[in-house]
Amino acid sequence: MKSKGRASIDVGADGVAIITIINPPVNSLSLDVLYSLKDAFEEALRRDDVKAIVVTGCHGKFSGGFNISSFVDLQQQKVAQPNPGYISLDILTDIVEVSKKPLVAAIDGHALGGGLEIAMCCHARISTPNAKLGLPELHLGIIPGFGGTQRLPRLVGLAKSLEMMLTAKLVKGEEALDLGLVDAIVSSNQLLDTARKWALDIWEHKKPWNIASLYRTDKMESLGEAKEILKFARAQALRIAPNLHHPLAFVDVVEEGILSGPRAGLIKEYETFEVLIRSGPCKALVHIFFAQRGTMRVPGVTDLGLVPRYIKRVGILGGGLMGSGIATSFLLSNYHVILKEVNDKVLEAGIERIKANLQSRVNKGKLSQEKFEKALSLLIGTLDYESFIAIDMVIEAVTEDLSLKKQIFTDLEKYCPPHCILASNTSTIDLNLIVDEKSKYADRIIGAHFFSPAHVMPLLEIVRTQNTSPQVIVDLLYVGKMIKKTPVVVRNCTGFAVNRMLFPFTQAALLLVEHGTDVYNIDNAFTKFGMAMGPFRLFDLVGFNVAMASEAQFVSSMPGRIYKSMLVPLMQQDKRLGETTRKGFYLYDERRKAKPDPDIKRYIEKAREISGVSIDPKMTKLSDKDMVEMILFPLVNEACRLLAEGIVVKASDLDIASVMGIGFPPYRGGIIYWADTVGSKYICSRLDEWATIYGKIFKPCDYLAEKAANGIPLVSIINYVVFLNWCTVLCTQYFI
Repeated sequence: MKSKGRASIDVGADGVAIITIINPPVNSLSLDVLYSLKDAFEEALRRDDVKAIVVTGCHGKFSGGFNISSFVDLQQQKVAQPNPGYISLDILTDIVEVSKKPLVAAIDGHALGGGLEIAMCCHARISTPNAKLGLPELHLGIIPGFGGTQRLPRLVGLAKSLEMMLTAKLVKGEEALDLGLVDAIVSSNQLLDTARKWALDIWEHKKPWNIASLYRTDKMESLGEAKEILKFARAQALRIAPNLHHPLAFVDVVEEGILSGPRAGLIKEYETFEVLIRSGPCKALVHIFFAQRGTMRVPGVTDLGLVPRYIKRVGILGGGLMGSGIATSFLLSNYHVILKEVNDKVLEAGIERIKANLQSRVNKGKLSQEKFEKALSLLIGTLDYESFIAIDMVIEAVTEDLSLKKQIFTDLEKYCPPHCILASNTSTIDLNLIVDEKSKYADRIIGAHFFSPAHVMPLLEIVRTQNTSPQVIVDLLYVGKMIKKTPVVVRNCTGFAVNRMLFPFTQAALLLVEHGTDVYNIDNAFTKFGMAMGPFRLFDLVGFNVAMASEAQFVSSMPGRIYKSMLVPLMQQDKRLGETTRKGFYLYDERRKAKPDPDIKRYIEKAREISGVSIDPKMTKLSDKDMVEMILFPLVNEACRLLAEGIVVKASDLDIASVMGIGFPPYRGGIIYWADTVGSKYICSRLDEWATIYGKIFKPCDYLAEKAANGIPLVSIINYVVFLNWCTVLCTQYFI
């Protein structure tokens, strides 16, 4: 969709030209806007009645930066791309920054990405206290492309600028003032008048005419210090993202400007940008960006015109690790929370966990003491259901005990008001086993599956039964947004989406180990691939009791696709239950730092003996690539089943679920996106090969086999284009 954004110019009687970026809702930059901005600047510079210029954005927002949907157009060559360096050099450097008339940026709302890069070309920047400024481009696999790599270091210093750009850190107005990124802080209603006066004061020599940002040196470290800082930045980039090229390319661009001068840095910047915008990681990260925002669109639900109901009070049943984490999430978003437990001792323990969660945020500087106390004031503990008469939603978060959950929902029907949403945080159990689908309140039943730790992990898996009302789904989507989660709506089945994909993942990992592959080699292969952790470290984090409770559900729901290993049960017998007991596949110190345990071999040998499995010499010599494929391809296979069965409607939702729920590397685009880069034919042929040798857990499903036979992607190009089109409409407010 072609942007209709533009820039306007209005010259006041005082001789100040106000140039306004107009492209609601956040005044994102497109080529149309940039060309119009160039025309407005040239007009202001040309006119004799203009003494000074103020650039701002309409409706209290400066600019959110370059419209990301335009990236897709550039990647797919749908639009003509300007000549290299046209924006950063020809317009911003050779027209704007060298202006003979004072130029002041009036910043409110956001000045991000290209928006901040425009502001940094001005002679001064005036901001409101709550405005957010930053260059977050690296999170999309690219670097700033309008001069940010050269100007930010010269305005705030090299060390701080590298931190801001490498971590995509945003700063508010007050911090920006302390850093030297802006020159003054004023309220929103004083912003434009202050900027006008500031520009006139420069014109009349009442304020200094600052050296152009590109050539400032007062904040720059010495050359020797700069080299050490750059060396450290490279080491950090390699440590945090060893598979990614663009952070290192970014550091190279910054270094070029320091060693060869800022104009040489600008040239290297746009040359590097041109390469990165077409790179695999950039395309994958842009896909994830849109897919994440696309989860809020649920066909047949969000297109009905329903308005979310007001949810004020939330009941949480169970104050264990999960329940306390869920309660923390709601308290941080100013919801009233009633925590119910079975006796005083466990209730007090649950409240203490919540306090510890909140205190941890205070200690990290993420929560003020005032907000800590406000959050705690919203919490009430109880041992009965009497106070549940006034709640709007309840979330059951007890252990994975079916009979216990059934009893709880029977009780909830008696005590909760008729409008109350009845949600279960079960990770695996089919909701129809918890509540009879013929129940008179079946339309209010929904799954709200959080991931541990619930106050940290970003995903919320919303599980709808065939009876769940669209209104309840819309309500929970909105609640998810309010508590800063990314919600993914799936249909009800054993394991839902995330855990159903994880089950064959862990099954394949256990099979490899029993056939001779080293536990720690497998986990290392996955961390090299980019996963947050490998399958065995994940086992420890989840806990063996939870893992085996989940397995029991899958054994009954998919009996023909099970690899029965006794490895985990044998470890359970010796009270090795994972990270919580400091012993699992790894040993853990008091800081929960993991280290391999040689004693694991004893359990593996015993498990082989029970299973009647012998070591396969080929399995002892698997490459990292083979280990990753033998464990991930079954996950891809299960994801295909989820699509075929309609458990998940959009493949992009599985990509988000895999990134946010499993730790799949976002720069690979999510599980389905990645699988299509590998190829359905290759995946299917490998699975067929392994199924012949090792059994049915590798057998390709019909959906995957059909795609492979026809040589087509798991998600057709047509569907992907449709997805991008409606995402472009939905996400016009998103930017860098």
